[in-house]
Amino acid sequence: MRMPVGELFNPRSIALVGATDKSGWSISTLTNLRTHGFRGPVHLVNPRGGVVHGEQAHRSLSDIPGQVDLAYVMVPTTAVLPVLREGAKLGIRHYVILTAGFGETGPGGAALEAEIVGFARENDLTVLGPNGNGFVNAAAGITPYGLPIPAPLLRGPVGVVLQSGALASSVLGFAQARNVGISLLTSMGNESLVTVTDVIDYLVDDPATKAIALFLESVRDPAVFSRAARRALLAGKPIVALKIGRSRLASRTAQAHTGALVGDDNVIDAAFRQLGVVRVRSLEDLVITAGLLAEVGPLPGPRIGVVTPSGGASEIIADRAEDEGLELPAFAPETVARLREIVPAFGTVQNPLDVTGYVLIDRTLLGRALEAVTADPGVDAVMLLSDLPRVAPPDPEPVYATFSASAKRVADAPMPVVVVSNTLTDVTEFGRDVQRKTGFPYVAGGIEHGVHAIGAAVRWGQAYRAAVEAAGARVPAGAVASAPAAETRTGVWAEHRAAALLSSAGIPVVPGELVYDEESAVAAAVGFGYPVVLKAAAEGLGHKSDIGGVRLGLSGARDVERAYREVVAAAAAAGLDRVGALVQPQRGGGVELLAGVVRDPSWGLTLAVGLGGIWVEALRDTALRVLPVDAAEVRRALDELRGTALLRGARGTEPADLDAVAEVVARVAALAESLGDDLESLEINPLLVRGSHVEALDALVTWRG
Repeated sequence: MRMPVGELFNPRSIALVGATDKSGWSISTLTNLRTHGFRGPVHLVNPRGGVVHGEQAHRSLSDIPGQVDLAYVMVPTTAVLPVLREGAKLGIRHYVILTAGFGETGPGGAALEAEIVGFARENDLTVLGPNGNGFVNAAAGITPYGLPIPAPLLRGPVGVVLQSGALASSVLGFAQARNVGISLLTSMGNESLVTVTDVIDYLVDDPATKAIALFLESVRDPAVFSRAARRALLAGKPIVALKIGRSRLASRTAQAHTGALVGDDNVIDAAFRQLGVVRVRSLEDLVITAGLLAEVGPLPGPRIGVVTPSGGASEIIADRAEDEGLELPAFAPETVARLREIVPAFGTVQNPLDVTGYVLIDRTLLGRALEAVTADPGVDAVMLLSDLPRVAPPDPEPVYATFSASAKRVADAPMPVVVVSNTLTDVTEFGRDVQRKTGFPYVAGGIEHGVHAIGAAVRWGQAYRAAVEAAGARVPAGAVASAPAAETRTGVWAEHRAAALLSSAGIPVVPGELVYDEESAVAAAVGFGYPVVLKAAAEGLGHKSDIGGVRLGLSGARDVERAYREVVAAAAAAGLDRVGALVQPQRGGGVELLAGVVRDPSWGLTLAVGLGGIWVEALRDTALRVLPVDAAEVRRALDELRGTALLRGARGTEPADLDAVAEVVARVAALAESLGDDLESLEINPLLVRGSHVEALDALVTWRG
């Protein structure tokens, strides 16, 4: 259930409960409120009364005259619930609990936290924490936050939500150093009631916020998070997330190759891509990328024109652009002609463009080159390499004039211009003043982080446009028949049962006949026509090749008879009962894929599609998607594969009909969903693709029971 937090973040009066001169938390919280713009009354509460922080304190909440909108609680662990009880009687609905010693400490603390949660829900209270630092509502100048806030507190368009109190001040400090203004910052603590997704929902509706930055230790409720992330995407508000904990866990199910391919972090990557969440790997990228997206929004495409005053920087940018999947196309002839009139004769006109160090003599050179490149019809956006000045010269007016002219060119450009500095250095007070007075745009810190942020803005733009286009237009992959109700869904289904299930859902499957003697095996082979394949068949048998239970290329009756005896003996030696054999016509040519669905413990059913056959785990060339998916989403997943060249007809081979493949895989995903909570995994390996012919050659179903 979504918890409204608008009133929590916008109180008109605040009580600091547990205020004391002995606590740095108490001192910092009051200092922050007094110095960063809060205009309402701040009441200090200490059971001894007296003077605290130079002001008269009240002995209890009940002694405070007038209404209190927010109680900021800093009392010992066992005293927190009594404070909430007293406050609830007085009509105080909103609380920040700084106090630690709850669920993070073990069973005893968890029991205390559960009492708080139960009481809060019974009395309709909003609680942020416990074990958190509070929040900084910079947009409104409301800062009940327990650690020092570095000056100046920059107000701006980035909302920050952190599942770490200790890092909050570091993020604030780095944002200030890079001149990134925040709208709201929250330290979530234990998320006993107010959750990350509650704050995301608030920021989606907050007019002061244009981008959202998350530091996540865990995604506690993937379904609720997904709903909030989709709201943000459709609202045009990018979410940038630093999700820690990237270690891969063991296979989800020993029976399916898919399980070995779907690790926790791989699933989160896939889910974030589907939801349009930009994932980053560092705090620096979190702040810089969110700042850039808040400034420029979605970039229209990956074709980037680059204007720099440095040849060395141009080469670094070219390398990093390739890493990020960005294109640096050659300039159009008319652009080249125009630039040759601007760039000194000793310069080379190409993309990236080095206008040379002559910018120190001609201060208009960089701006005029920018004007020419932004008119090029072959680029989607322009990257301008430019640093803000760090030290004020004796006469700063020429600096202001130069940056004012550049700011106007950026504002008048017919396409987005992203400004990136050479290195990741702090923006000085003079640089901040130049930016503020001239209107010069946000400067992403350093080529490394800046190019990464540009790549993220391109990818997010693609996700945003696709989401807007697809909103309300999802079409089911097709009607799906579920497994026969009479069959027990336990253990591992042998291939013939799995194949029947797939066929009932309209998924093309290679024909096969289950036999229990040599004579029947030969008759089946004759019926299909040689060559044939013969596989051991028994309940609970997963990977048949692991026990020597598969024979290929059988071209006559004697081959079939011998193969039948061998595979049956191999299965019997493995301890399997009622062993038979499955006879199928042998297929050849084409490309073998894997299409599998496995249940992730957090995100649920997850699709893996990639190169199959014997290469599944060796190459690990797989794209993941969290269900549900449609054929269009599967098509995008296929395009992500490194081996997609094989599907497109590499070296003269027949190209695959990727739309036909996507339709079949989407049906597999829909079937998996229709099987409900009983399903552990469903896998086709290989799925043969030859032109428009798509056919499952082997299948495996594992049930949770």
